[in-house]
Amino acid sequence: MVRNRRGLAPWSLAREAGIESATVDGTIEVPQYVQPVLDTGFVDEKGDWKGAKSDDKEFFAFQTDPGIANGAVILAPSVNPDGTWPLDMTGYNSIFIAIKTTEAGSYPIAGVMGPDSISFANLQPVDAAANLRGSVFGRDNLGDLLTSTVTLTADVWNIFIAEGLFNGQKLLQFKVTNSSGSQADIETAFMRVV
Repeated sequence: MVRNRRGLAPWSLAREAGIESATVDGTIEVPQYVQPVLDTGFVDEKGDWKGAKSDDKEFFAFQTDPGIANGAVILAPSVNPDGTWPLDMTGYNSIFIAIKTTEAGSYPIAGVMGPDSISFANLQPVDAAANLRGSVFGRDNLGDLLTSTVTLTADVWNIFIAEGLFNGQKLLQFKVTNSSGSQADIETAFMRVV
């Protein structure tokens, strides 16, 4: 929809005289219309195209760890055929964590640094599997970003969101400990949100 509005030129004699309507050649046409804009990215200072991120539409990086003993730890995602390990949160703000186990009970979860075989930007080696530490939500200390114990229901997907904790983290994995009291199969999957 296009509408044209006529406005008095700030330098016109009609404007100076206080006349509401414009005289010939004393107005400026101001086209007003709504135009949709699609933001798909930008060109950075080096001239490289950087596409805009969008939410993952489905969970990915599915991993199954069978027969995990009580007290044992898994790292997820680990090496996956789809190449999604570790998780790269560059451009993402939050992450959904999905866990399905064959035994109900307590499962401590921690966000940890990915493997030392991959560089963090240009730094290598990193302190692999170390709890990620930082300052978020106005905290004035560098505490663990996520260390929590959750109670899981068996044989269903238990889904949690870590909102804003791992924004921009390049090498992200999660350490899940089986504290259910029994051996369990543990499945994990992830979904990132902008």
